[in-house]
Amino acid sequence: MLTIWGRSNSSNVQAVMWCVGELGLPHVRHDAGHRYGGLDTPGFLAMNPNGTIPVLRDGDDEPLWETGAILRYLASRYSAAPFWPADVAARAHVDKWAEWAKINVAMNFTSAIFWPVVRKSPKDRDPAAIARAIAVLDRFLSIADARLSRHACLAGDDFTLADIQFGHTLFRYYDIAISRAERPALRRYYDALVARPAFREHVMVSYDELRAVG
Repeated sequence: MLTIWGRSNSSNVQAVMWCVGELGLPHVRHDAGHRYGGLDTPGFLAMNPNGTIPVLRDGDDEPLWETGAILRYLASRYSAAPFWPADVAARAHVDKWAEWAKINVAMNFTSAIFWPVVRKSPKDRDPAAIARAIAVLDRFLSIADARLSRHACLAGDDFTLADIQFGHTLFRYYDIAISRAERPALRRYYDALVARPAFREHVMVSYDELRAVG
């Protein structure tokens, strides 16, 4: 049995939970972080001295933290090709796109765009900074769009761990009030993700409680 600590509206927790859902793994999740608190307790810090979510524990094994490490662990232990290939070169190809998505898409979107748009009131936002951040993100989304114009998924024609790292950002990207360039291939890809039950359950989660008040 997997135990996961982290609130359902954390994007990093959503990536882990989507993976758990796709693999059909028995699990229990405990809300932690933001309004739920609990990250600075001795018990939690004993699992993760950083005081961050998500944290995963598989039975009595050592707790794991850092989203990418958790995802690779789940894929290595509980999945098979093509989601996470056994062949070293094929696996590295998937991992390359997973890391690309985390570093260039998820990180550039969440802190520079999502937080300022959703977690700041309109009077506290910096529209010019947000526009610059969108321009940075657009470069990488154009790479994804070109890739997806040739393949059904990010790392190729099969759904893989790379799609978890990339796709979990897209619900919020398409949902928040920002300018978006037309990218037909990316939109088709997103629509295909929406058709996946685990994506709808674990990623398409309300973030209203994160919104700034006033």
